[in-house]
Amino acid sequence: MIRDTPCGRADARRRVRMARTYLDVADQASLGESDEGRNVAAGNAVLAAFAAADALCCLRLGRPARGQAHQEATALLKTVRPDGPALAKDLATVLGVKDAAHYGTVFVSATVLRSTLRATTRLVEAAEAAVQTSGS
Repeated sequence: MIRDTPCGRADARRRVRMARTYLDVADQASLGESDEGRNVAAGNAVLAAFAAADALCCLRLGRPARGQAHQEATALLKTVRPDGPALAKDLATVLGVKDAAHYGTVFVSATVLRSTLRATTRLVEAAEAAVQTSGS
């Protein structure tokens, strides 16, 4: 179930700054060639994607997803206009590596990391653009 917590432009600005920072850390960690480095990069990419999705939902819908099932966040993001369906697809891509990245059950491959970082970058850039054009 999604728990509604009202949020607005100021919350979106904070979340988008966090998203950018998580993505920067992910990019830095991705420069290494170790299995552990790829998992750390993917883990931070997941956090960046969640923060970017929250920023977009706060800005466009006035609330982020706060449910236990991450698919609910994807469903909520899909309703954001414009580009909600494409952004939700990117979030779903990133969610595909969450367990491996955060729990270390398996290592994330270089190919999967690249697609995860691309999807996360699109989410973060969309959130940054939305916040910038919202008069912040």
